[in-house]
Amino acid sequence: MDKSSRLAPGKRDKRMRIRGLAVLASMGLAAWGQAPAPSEADRASAYYHYTLAHMYAELAGSPGGGSAANVTKAIENYKAAIKADPTSSALSEELTEFYVQSGRLAEAQSDAEETLKKDPNDVNSLRLLARIYAGQIQTSRNRLDEEMLKRTIDEYKKIVALVPKDVDSLVMLGRLYKIQSDSAESEKAFKKALDVDPDNEDALSGLASVYADLGDAQKAADILRTLADKMPSERSFRELAAAYEELKQFGLAADALNQALALSPPDAPDVKRAIAEDLVRAQRYGDAIKIYQDLANDDPKDALSYLRMSQIYRTQHDMRKSRENFEKARAIDPTSVDIRYDEVFLLSAEGKTVDAIQALKGVLDATAKTKYTPGETDKRVQLLEQLSGLYTDADQTELAVETYRSAAELDPSAAPRESAFIIETYRQAHLFPKAEAEATAALKKAPDNRGLHVEHAFVVADMGRNDQAAAEVKKLIDGKNDLETYMTLARVYDKGRKFDDMAKALDSAEKLSETEDQKKEVWFTRGAMFERMKKIEPAETEFRKVLKVDPDYTLAFNYIGYMLADRNQRLPEALDLINKALDKDPGNGAYLDSLGWVYFRMGRLADAESNLKVAVEKTPHDPTVHDHLAQVLMAESKVREALGQWQLSLKEWEAGAPADLEPAEVSRVKSRLEEARVRLAKETPPRSNKP
Repeated sequence: MDKSSRLAPGKRDKRMRIRGLAVLASMGLAAWGQAPAPSEADRASAYYHYTLAHMYAELAGSPGGGSAANVTKAIENYKAAIKADPTSSALSEELTEFYVQSGRLAEAQSDAEETLKKDPNDVNSLRLLARIYAGQIQTSRNRLDEEMLKRTIDEYKKIVALVPKDVDSLVMLGRLYKIQSDSAESEKAFKKALDVDPDNEDALSGLASVYADLGDAQKAADILRTLADKMPSERSFRELAAAYEELKQFGLAADALNQALALSPPDAPDVKRAIAEDLVRAQRYGDAIKIYQDLANDDPKDALSYLRMSQIYRTQHDMRKSRENFEKARAIDPTSVDIRYDEVFLLSAEGKTVDAIQALKGVLDATAKTKYTPGETDKRVQLLEQLSGLYTDADQTELAVETYRSAAELDPSAAPRESAFIIETYRQAHLFPKAEAEATAALKKAPDNRGLHVEHAFVVADMGRNDQAAAEVKKLIDGKNDLETYMTLARVYDKGRKFDDMAKALDSAEKLSETEDQKKEVWFTRGAMFERMKKIEPAETEFRKVLKVDPDYTLAFNYIGYMLADRNQRLPEALDLINKALDKDPGNGAYLDSLGWVYFRMGRLADAESNLKVAVEKTPHDPTVHDHLAQVLMAESKVREALGQWQLSLKEWEAGAPADLEPAEVSRVKSRLEEARVRLAKETPPRSNKP
């Protein structure tokens, strides 16, 4: 290091870090407290010894000059300089760094401990020892040494007891307490530092991190906002952005990162990507695309930016632009597994499930190995589960089950989860005996697995044994996961149409709900219960409560819209609500059914037919959707087609879960089917018996 870059004795540099101690560097260790200022003669002596120390240190580090004598002389002169000027934190830091670089840390520790035996209040020895201990908090295996952490804290407590206004020691103490997970003491230390120096960046940042750990993200963000306003820097803006991200205020996070970007950081492209990601999460898609386009223009080989633009357009349901940008990404990096994997989602969004299956199988083949690391195993299991989901969407039930079993073979610890997926797959395919057999066999292997008990209860409820299912779920109430258990119990009672019991379970769940998301789930389920009970006004009230806390909750939009359409009420409002749901999820079969149904009620038969035909394609096993399409076709005098849809409706009712069977609905479908047969017979000219 050039001499001019060193600080003269007595000067303070709050940004100096010890290169040899990674733990201290990550903690941001800064300067120490000051003793009474030395005289000019002492300063001159300190500078003289410092110059000699620096010279010997450079000799020790030069080729052929690293003799033990030069190392010893450097250390002796550093000590002499510190003795002459004990206020110099830079000297203490440099000596500690030299001890590390010369491999004489044990000697440093021994010297400090010996000095402290003679004088327990020797601040410089306390500083040196504290720094040495801090360097050993993190073991060679990257683990925390709890005992060394405690010893380090003890040394810093001694320092601040002797020098109460030592801001940097207080900051260090705050960080050490934070590592120890002692938020109360950490908060006290940072606040004491701020009492001395209200604008201290490290103390403000540290205090904010304590509040973040305590779950008070808003308080943390407020402190960081103050810090960024007082001392605008890349660091302050980035920390502020992280706090806003924790609060899910992604627009504000993007704004903070833009302020960091204005300071021309060396990693500007990475900052731009972070801004774009926050903009996506803030649903400011146009702004995000502009950033990615700029990045791609700056670097024509930037496949990632084209891929992200493809994903954003896919979110916006603009499949043409999504495909266009995907192809640009693939052209740049045709061998990228990530790009090939993303095409699976694109093909699925394009409605090309068979092609998506082939694409995902290609990714699995390309990444196949004879042996996998734990991380690779986890990723491969996820891919297999996604492939199973695609098989399920394509009505290839046995292939889906076979693939889930392959995932369990690859990772035996995941076997209970894979069995739960298999049970759900069989339930979706209306293969209830197989679902029950799978659940029974899985529980024999993992009798204490909550998820398997839940799936078993649902199968039993599907098959009409509601009391047995409810009893199994009640056994899971243990004071730990009771919110989830009461919600499961409510759904079981729903299958048995035991609405009084369902209402009680939901009331219990609501009492245990702490977050808006938890309450939202309770309200939505209660709204669905009221709808099934034909209590439309209270149902709408519950759904409106959901929308008040989550204005984008598409299920609630669709439910209200469908209720209104089904009762031929407020049809323009119903249409608007259903379209809001479809704006967010245009390929949803249930929403398309609702749209077709409201068009039917409005007399727009052509629009009703086109939407319901797509709904039938997407939800072929829903008897109600077939019935809706049949009614539209009948109104259009397409009697033969209507008859076919009612036949499919009856078939799906018969194949469905016994618990889901609605005799009144089945009776109505049978009546409509018979009317269609009679009408078709009347409209069909009799066959001639002539030869």
